[in-house]
Amino acid sequence: MELIRTYPRNILLGMGARYIDGVFFNVFAVFSIVYLSKHVQVDRTTALWLVCLSALVMVLTIPLFGKLSDRWGRPKTYAIGSLLLALVTFPAFMLMGSGSLPLIALALIVPFGIIYAMCYGPEAALFSDLFDVKVRYTGISFVYQFSGIFASGITPIIATFLISYGDGSPWLLAAYVVFAALVSMISAMLIRPVSQTRTTLPHKPLRPSPVHTS
Repeated sequence: MELIRTYPRNILLGMGARYIDGVFFNVFAVFSIVYLSKHVQVDRTTALWLVCLSALVMVLTIPLFGKLSDRWGRPKTYAIGSLLLALVTFPAFMLMGSGSLPLIALALIVPFGIIYAMCYGPEAALFSDLFDVKVRYTGISFVYQFSGIFASGITPIIATFLISYGDGSPWLLAAYVVFAALVSMISAMLIRPVSQTRTTLPHKPLRPSPVHTS
């Protein structure tokens, strides 16, 4: 209760920032395999390997953007990453729909393997900055797990519905991803990290030991 009473604003902003993380991962790393195999007629194994290749690239880009966020600022890095994800979503689906494997690889590697890392790389440290040390562990867990209900848990259901409603067209799904990215961008821009505090043990002055003389 102390967490909710003390940091309601930061909880909401953290959950808003986390929105694109869950949505983008589930659409480009999970649902894209179904979309490519069912609607673009790409072999399912090939689609899976392209996602794996994107994840391999991300192994390098996550620590890169994590380090750059120390220089640029974590909210700024996260906001820029969210904006870029909004900008590349429609072009990425256009390339996927081409049916060309090199273009499909480009449509996955650039948004998911590179740009997505601008959000995922600094995310843990960004959420740490939302809370004082007394409630930090609980705060990070609450923001990440509770936001996962709408950011990750229901995204495959939403994606399936939007693709079906659009008769196989990806544009409604792309619009949903853009919406999530813009929400996360605004949330990240509004984040103001709490002042860094350190816990120290109470200092007790040392008393000189008595001198024994014989």
